[in-house]
Amino acid sequence: MKRMRGVLVVIVAGVLALTGCAGFPVTGQVQNGLEPGDSAGGPDFAVRPDSPQPGATPEQIVNGFLRAGSGPGTLQTWSVAREFLAPGTEWDPQVSVTIDAPGERSAPIVMDDGGHVELTIAPVAVVDAAGAYGPSDAGTSRLTFELEQVEGEWRITQAPDGIVLDSNQFPTVFRPYSLQYFDPTWTYLVPDVRWFTRSNVRAQIAEALVEGEPSPWLAQSVTSAFPEGAALAQRSVPLLDGVAQVELTPLALEADSVTRDRMQTQLVASLASAGVGGVQMSVDRTLVEAQEVETRSTRVAALPLVLTDTGFGFLAGEELTPVEGLSETMVSLAAVAIQTSPERDAAAVRLAGGEVGRVTAEEGFVALDVRTGLVDPSIDPFGFVWSAPHTAPSDLSAFGPDGTRVDILNAFPTATQLTAMSVSHDGARIAALVTSGGRTSAWIAGIVRDADGVPQSLSDVALLVGWAPGVGQGIAWIDDVTLGVLAVTGEESRVLEQTVGGPAISTTGESNATSIAGGNTTSPVRLRTSDGGLLIKRGANWQRTASDIRVLATQQGLPQ
Repeated sequence: MKRMRGVLVVIVAGVLALTGCAGFPVTGQVQNGLEPGDSAGGPDFAVRPDSPQPGATPEQIVNGFLRAGSGPGTLQTWSVAREFLAPGTEWDPQVSVTIDAPGERSAPIVMDDGGHVELTIAPVAVVDAAGAYGPSDAGTSRLTFELEQVEGEWRITQAPDGIVLDSNQFPTVFRPYSLQYFDPTWTYLVPDVRWFTRSNVRAQIAEALVEGEPSPWLAQSVTSAFPEGAALAQRSVPLLDGVAQVELTPLALEADSVTRDRMQTQLVASLASAGVGGVQMSVDRTLVEAQEVETRSTRVAALPLVLTDTGFGFLAGEELTPVEGLSETMVSLAAVAIQTSPERDAAAVRLAGGEVGRVTAEEGFVALDVRTGLVDPSIDPFGFVWSAPHTAPSDLSAFGPDGTRVDILNAFPTATQLTAMSVSHDGARIAALVTSGGRTSAWIAGIVRDADGVPQSLSDVALLVGWAPGVGQGIAWIDDVTLGVLAVTGEESRVLEQTVGGPAISTTGESNATSIAGGNTTSPVRLRTSDGGLLIKRGANWQRTASDIRVLATQQGLPQ
């Protein structure tokens, strides 16, 4: 599905439109590859909805048109849906996808002897023209259609742009894919989740990456190696022996070898989310030499990191492996929250007395922030400790390795309370659980840094990720594109595994869960209970694996 660019992303408001460089070294000629649907790449998934039936009533025509939104076709033209339109009727299906609640769509109401049809839907999310997903709290929305008879058959002459799919249909037509950008230091890859139709998806990903822009909330915090004006030379990305063939326009030849390698890295990482194992770039059908550059992993250790009465370290059964340089100091502190840096040479800590500080092997605990009512701090990959008061979210500060304080601009401007926050492992994003208008929600914003990597502000646009049920308790990064949100509703806790730019998976946890941490692929979420229990998620169930845990720490990565 070809996506338009430049559309702002606080997506909730968008419901229903339906609301002097060296050139490339080159070698050899490109061979013809397999187009989408050929056997080496596997057949692309396609839904074929029903065409309009002879003698269909206006109600049946409108229902059939809406159902046909599930069939974009291999070229993303929604050709079957267009069969329900009168000749000359303009309708743009690519403006948006409105996702509504199953069973909440009203039956069409037919008026004016069939010439006017209305129905209401209950939107739960919307995907904009760039493929960006956001939740919707719009209540109900009304859709109106105008019809007339064409050669004795009812056809639609006016319909709202975009398509409507219920939340059960949506994942059968669209899937999430991660466009990969670099952080400003060219150290980390930072994902930007987009939803594309499942047919011809390689071309959709490549087009969005090469020709598009990062989502507005992320654009100030990442960079792309592709030069301004770069484009695909063709609207398909065939496979040759499992390698995606990406044909670029000659403008790409202006890139030097370093930039070329970074372009290759972004393409390989982005297309990997579609199951592609390799990429070959070309210009004018001539192969381009490029190699992937090394990027830093954001994975964390598989074992839980905990503080007990006897030590601080990684827990395996009853054995605790200490963290060199940090464990001795941690045991002596009355810590209630701990997050370790990627190199494990420093940690952000909040003490029982409320103060926030940094722990290092050389200096031990150094207090940084003594304001009242501070939330649990976070430490980023560049050594900055982030801290803010619960009742003043906009007073967010970051403290450098030398203790210098930077007051962060544009921090959660509409929030009245901050429950929890965490900087992403790549240091480009910050997630927060905030209260605004009496409702708790999870937001994410980009981190804007100066040329020296010092954080200055949060992005001008923030992304609403989702709403927390009940009272928010904690937030943690499970992986690069998933947040873990802990909330309490009545006598039970709820854990949301919330995709950044996608829907959430909700499970019930123990009622006395107090903190949350991310893990690895086999045990992605961990909880600590008020009585010191450690719970690890196994499938849909929670398994108690340890007791007497004082603090369930979070990690920002692995040492290099």
